[in-house]
Amino acid sequence: MNQKPSGVRIAGTGVSIPPRILTNADLEKMVDTSDEWITQRTGIKTRHIADKGVPNSDLGAEAVTGALEAAGVEPGELDLLLCASMTPDVICPAMACTIVKKVGAIPAGAIDMNIACTGFVAAMGFAANAIGSGFYKNVAVVASETLSRIVDWEDRGTCVLFGDAAAAAIVTASDDPQQNCLYQSLGSDGKRGEALYVPRTEADVPDSEKETFSGKFDTLQMNGRAVYKFAVQTLADCVEEALNHTGRTADDIKVVIPHQSNIRMLKSAWKRLGFPEEKIYINIDRLGNTSAASAGIVLHELMDSGQLQTGDEVIFVAQGGGLSWGASLWKL
Repeated sequence: MNQKPSGVRIAGTGVSIPPRILTNADLEKMVDTSDEWITQRTGIKTRHIADKGVPNSDLGAEAVTGALEAAGVEPGELDLLLCASMTPDVICPAMACTIVKKVGAIPAGAIDMNIACTGFVAAMGFAANAIGSGFYKNVAVVASETLSRIVDWEDRGTCVLFGDAAAAAIVTASDDPQQNCLYQSLGSDGKRGEALYVPRTEADVPDSEKETFSGKFDTLQMNGRAVYKFAVQTLADCVEEALNHTGRTADDIKVVIPHQSNIRMLKSAWKRLGFPEEKIYINIDRLGNTSAASAGIVLHELMDSGQLQTGDEVIFVAQGGGLSWGASLWKL
């Protein structure tokens, strides 16, 4: 394909949620915590955990297969697959290549992306650009995470937050010029990356964090206060910028599709923005923080339940490790 399409659309979505559920009551038996403490501070009641023998790429492949079926696109029609994850099966080969193989989409292009929780939102923007270039017709975006394999299960500040899951969307060319990604923006601040990191060796531990480092390498380390402050400010700023850039108001937006980080973060940002609560979608209570996959799961649940229709305008927004952030505004 070398002719630029007039529009871009989200043709179908899919998810993969591991069947095993870890409740707050289960966590009470593992660490010094309680259902009340977790619920009040995070809004999380349950999260899903992948079994040890299940590779992350299996979750991603299942989500992509579901999205292809929903979109009516055959695996062999995929031109490109973008995979967002901070927990790939291995460093090489790229998990995107593995997923292409598992869904039967060879020889589609395959690219891995790792900007933590911002991954799905960023990949959706890149997919829109790829379609808009005229060189790609069908692009799969998948975010697949198994955070349970890198959290410290003795650290109640982090282990209660995260769950495993995958989400995918098929982005295709559209004949309708009204369907498109109308705005997208990404940002990062590596100076604040020490607030959320996974060290492999002593040299990877920032000087500012050496006194609080758990001593456990290859596990997620988080400065909760720093991340909370960053996330609330950034989420609100990103939504405001998207509205201002496109001349939209809250009335024009059907729903905001946010990364599911922490219910207090989301509500604090929403209060600042002045959006009605029904325009922010929450599922963190059921799934926890699934990193890059979370915004994609929200999109799937909204589309699968019929809550989104052609012509609706939505804002994707996410922030996470890096520290990184991103937003995009789509007309479906």
